[in-house]
Amino acid sequence: MGFALLFALMASSCTEPTAPVQNSTQKPNEPTLMERAEAIHKAALTIDAHADIEIPGKPSAYVGEDGRSQVEPAKMQAGGLDAVVMSVAVGPMPRNEAGYTAARSLAQTKLAAVRTLAADPTNNAVIPVSVDELLAAHKSGKSALILGFQNTLILGSDVAALDDFYADGVRVFALTHMGHNDFADSSRPLFNGETGKHEPDAEHGGLSPLGVAAIKKINALGGIVDISQLSKQATLQVIELSSAPVIASHSNVRTMTDVSRNLTDEEIDRIGETGGVIHVAPFRGYLFDSSNPQFDADLRAVRRDAGVAEDYLYPFELYWEIEDPEVKAAFLKSVSALIGPLSLDDMLNHLDYIAQRIGVDHVGIGTDFNHGSGIPGYKDASEALNITVGLIKRGYSEDDIKKIWGGNFLRVWRQAAQGLGRGR
Repeated sequence: MGFALLFALMASSCTEPTAPVQNSTQKPNEPTLMERAEAIHKAALTIDAHADIEIPGKPSAYVGEDGRSQVEPAKMQAGGLDAVVMSVAVGPMPRNEAGYTAARSLAQTKLAAVRTLAADPTNNAVIPVSVDELLAAHKSGKSALILGFQNTLILGSDVAALDDFYADGVRVFALTHMGHNDFADSSRPLFNGETGKHEPDAEHGGLSPLGVAAIKKINALGGIVDISQLSKQATLQVIELSSAPVIASHSNVRTMTDVSRNLTDEEIDRIGETGGVIHVAPFRGYLFDSSNPQFDADLRAVRRDAGVAEDYLYPFELYWEIEDPEVKAAFLKSVSALIGPLSLDDMLNHLDYIAQRIGVDHVGIGTDFNHGSGIPGYKDASEALNITVGLIKRGYSEDDIKKIWGGNFLRVWRQAAQGLGRGR
């Protein structure tokens, strides 16, 4: 099926169609906006820098409306998305041997799930371990599933275990998720629902000695360092320590939305100054207008109604502590209503902010699909073309769009893999 027809079928189900009305000033035979977008999108190597891995038979609370992965190969192909970083990620677990073992087991299960996905010939997908393999996959029309890693809780206290994951094909490495671990401080200290208390804002003052060793190991292996979810202090330390540019695989702008895991201007500036890339996510919880003074009071009331602690910091991150499915669904619906309607423009506003502040060479797309992300117009990979349409409308050139969709990520991967450092 042709790409244009695929998009036509996809767009018919979009809540916010982006097809423009033809301008009366358009010259004869001049391509329409949609025709330009389709051509640019097809020519670009489009990369989503972060999505979670769905385990067959155990769907998360946040898969697509159809109950399937938001980045399954069929949706990637429908939306012209060429590659996605599938993250071997784990959430909070006890920091003891039992927790480390459980985290490692879950990571191995997720790795196996991606390998099974790639092995199915109907998916026409491969797992590239180099830039050259990714480019070859793109040339041959195959979907690329790049392996990522998130949360060194998986490693326990064994830095050398990074060798195992690199040997397994992992190429993008993030030290933390929610909660501090033995390697680094998280931007989201863990909340204990039983005690109603949070971890301290900082445990290590950024990186621990294990964290320093891990960054050096990732650099030595040729992996990409991902600073998403790190505390500000840890992020700045990683940027100074890393011999290669870093990425933020799924992070938005804290100046626009005051959420702790979004990036401050200082972090944004340092990532730009050192050649890195910030990938913006269509995650409603990190895009809403946090300046509304009534939001906190209203959110506390919603938490009270759901029987959870009022002081919890993160709007979308309490779902696992609500056991009753009806209460959980009502809670999430109420939080969504408080955050209010959002659109593709809200996401692109964050992208614009970064591009205008540090340059178009330092911004990309990282959805965080399968973990709560998705907005009208970009609910899953099948709607990826809408991003290209939006970028054209905002005045980005074809070269700019190719950089944003994948060129910037490829540059960092080359620099990391070849040990080229920040200046080349």
